[in-house]
Amino acid sequence: MNNRQLFFQHIAQTSPEPIGLEMVKAEGIYQYDVNGKKYVDLISGFSVANIGHSNPKVVEAVHKQASAYMHLIVYGEFIESPQTAYAKLLTENLPENLNSVYFTNSGAEATEGAMKLAKRATGRSKIIAFNRSYHGSTQGALSLMGDEYWRNAFRPLLPDVHHFNYGSKEAIDAIDKNTACIILETVQAESGVVKPSKEWLQNIRKKCDAQKVLLILDEIQCGFGRTGFLFAFEQFDIVPDILLSGKALGGGMPLGAFIADRKLMQQLTHDPVLGHITTFGGHPVSCAAGKAALEVLLEKDLISTIKKKERILVENLQHKKILQVNICGLWASLRFENFEMNKKIIRRCIENGLITDWFLFAPECLRIAPPLIISEDELLLACETIKKSIDEYY
Repeated sequence: MNNRQLFFQHIAQTSPEPIGLEMVKAEGIYQYDVNGKKYVDLISGFSVANIGHSNPKVVEAVHKQASAYMHLIVYGEFIESPQTAYAKLLTENLPENLNSVYFTNSGAEATEGAMKLAKRATGRSKIIAFNRSYHGSTQGALSLMGDEYWRNAFRPLLPDVHHFNYGSKEAIDAIDKNTACIILETVQAESGVVKPSKEWLQNIRKKCDAQKVLLILDEIQCGFGRTGFLFAFEQFDIVPDILLSGKALGGGMPLGAFIADRKLMQQLTHDPVLGHITTFGGHPVSCAAGKAALEVLLEKDLISTIKKKERILVENLQHKKILQVNICGLWASLRFENFEMNKKIIRRCIENGLITDWFLFAPECLRIAPPLIISEDELLLACETIKKSIDEYY
């Protein structure tokens, strides 16, 4: 059997129509398939490869740490230098109250840990979440997911979770003395790159302060420079009580984190002890890779290039068949008439050497989120290839 046959026979499938490309190499903004064809990765492995694939400094960090040690013991028991060094670098680039990092295996696990911390710290159970939001697929995170189609098959889920429209006044009004936390994406990802107003986010922050409610911001997709800021909340002049991170956090290795104030995080150390625990969370190789990737991001000052690249997207993603364009930094969604049309354009883009996909809650929208290292010329060529693919479809 070849690998394609083995893939369908032995790998658990998540959809009836996987992309099904067989890649043998990835470097920079490119991936290469088994036949030698080169593709521009226009989605960065879903915002994981923010500094591109196989960066030499990240690869070197992985090799060095793997040769020293890999897994030693359950997370939190031994002092492991990759964890402490990465936590130090992260917190040095965050506001003062975000000074304690709990590393997990993934963004979904970070969501789970943050929910537990909010309930433990406040003694309350009510959680406010948002329609068309995505925070992971574990049962707790799924309870927060903002679409009944995705939730319904797995009920019963967590009780006392209340969903509101993103950007609505009703969500702010619902924050009360029974609320443990409100959780939202700083910029909504799977609804098609939806950016809220600064006033709305600041009003949420004020209401949370008034009611002693924890504000959890999910930056699993929008963090690490994607929006033109290291962390997306910086542009809104607010600071969360708990920050969720993942995807680009690991530099290509599996890693997530929830980050809060040390006094808040200490709530998980007693009554009960081991209030949150993980075996592989904060794996030393993942932390070494993530730290190296963040250092590359900062040293190359990639974030300062994002606004100019954003303008390239704004100016060059114009086509009569594109009904709407949402852009936030080096991140965009292109809305077409329906899902079927979008799927055909996506397939045409892939045939033309661009890897792209659709959004979970906006299937009629095409996803653009290339590695931040993409050059202006490469980005311009990608825009032209998208328009060419649209024309070829018609």
